[in-house]
Amino acid sequence: MTSGDLARVLQWRNHPEVRRFMYTSHVITPKEHASWFERNSGAPGVWLLIYEVAGVPMGFVNISSTRCPQVADWGFYLAPDSEPGTGHALGMATLSYAFEELGLHKLCGQALGFNERSIRFHERLGFIREGVLREQHYDGEHYQDVVCFGLLAAEWKTRNRGIRA
Repeated sequence: MTSGDLARVLQWRNHPEVRRFMYTSHVITPKEHASWFERNSGAPGVWLLIYEVAGVPMGFVNISSTRCPQVADWGFYLAPDSEPGTGHALGMATLSYAFEELGLHKLCGQALGFNERSIRFHERLGFIREGVLREQHYDGEHYQDVVCFGLLAAEWKTRNRGIRA
């Protein structure tokens, strides 16, 4: 991701169908977005990525290994007008990048408990449900559970070998 992607990513992030599944669900201002990008774009252990299909930007991925260099968290969202199947392709490309290029040992994800689509998405990619943080997030009206996922590099490699065979 470069500064030239800021407007597009902000538009995606502020779309109601993206925002409602985020920890921070208010409309992000351009100033707030630029500040986030400035803090994170050069930070060690943080990768801000644009996922493209045939040269067209279709999604955003954030990988962050700020606690331990070999273990990272990820977050992602798609362009609201992306075609069906784009999410799975984004996930597979990101996992390949995380384990094969970055050499991570583990990638962690989280989904708000009501976000069944994200929960199924993680499980289809091979993530293991590691636990539920009960009523961990307050959205301004209700407490929400947070479902935690993890995928080890060894699990990814084993699963990927099966796909290639």
